[in-house]
Amino acid sequence: MSQSIATGRGLRVAEPAAAAGVSADTVRYYERAGLISAPHRTAAGYRTYDDTDIDRLKFIQGGQRLGLRLREIRDLLAIRDIGTCPCEPADQLLRRRPAELDEEMARLAALRAELAVMVDALPSENCPDPLPGTWRPPIPDEGR
Repeated sequence: MSQSIATGRGLRVAEPAAAAGVSADTVRYYERAGLISAPHRTAAGYRTYDDTDIDRLKFIQGGQRLGLRLREIRDLLAIRDIGTCPCEPADQLLRRRPAELDEEMARLAALRAELAVMVDALPSENCPDPLPGTWRPPIPDEGR
């Protein structure tokens, strides 16, 4: 138990954010997205968090490092919240990820090849100014 919890003060948003390695804005976003429950508020309206919120933030970050989408993490958290082991749903999600990564890597490789063709087609030295109203330089023999 953290010292601030033991004293009853609770943690301000920056403290659990720092403990999980995210920004305070990210913590607030997770709250709006329903990934963490609405925190208690002080009389002055400040959000206060506890160690369970830090654990939840770390779980979310771990899921994101594995490439899970927030909706998938939300599903795992819902299962976790009812006291059921999230291992089986996590197993299904994680077994699907390598194929998704392979698809994304193929897409990026094709994009890289397309970009290389575009770079190779650029004029090297003495690049003429673009034609008015366009982004490209004039093409030789254009307008004849």
